[in-house]
Amino acid sequence: MENMETTNLKNQDSLKAKNLVFFDGVCHLCNGFVDAVISRDKNHKLLFAPLQGDTAIGLLAPHDRESLETVVFYEKGKTYHRSSAVIRILATLGGIFKLFLLALIIPGPIRDVLYKLVARNRYSWFGKREFCRLPTPQERSYLLP
Repeated sequence: MENMETTNLKNQDSLKAKNLVFFDGVCHLCNGFVDAVISRDKNHKLLFAPLQGDTAIGLLAPHDRESLETVVFYEKGKTYHRSSAVIRILATLGGIFKLFLLALIIPGPIRDVLYKLVARNRYSWFGKREFCRLPTPQERSYLLP
């Protein structure tokens, strides 16, 4: 019989080939973004996990988990942050959303000025939850711990 640690390592290895969106689990804005993306992810290309959760601890470097002011997109082993993450997440949805890749021609520091402004003020503008979100029954296949 396998022990829990061996099972967790196997699960982490299988996730390394996936597209994972890590978000601040207590932020209303972040949760709204997750809800919007899940509703458009018809081909189930993305999985989601809070930056405060076990999946983030297992896959992300400490500096990626410590900054809750960014969404982190883990795309088959590579991480993207802030506007680069959002652009790549949306492009992963396919169809018209692939046009978001055109925004990558704008240098990251310029794109991230607005992103950082919103991130710094997101709790005061949009609110904060006491706990990480609980998935609806329909979302359970998208969300990881």
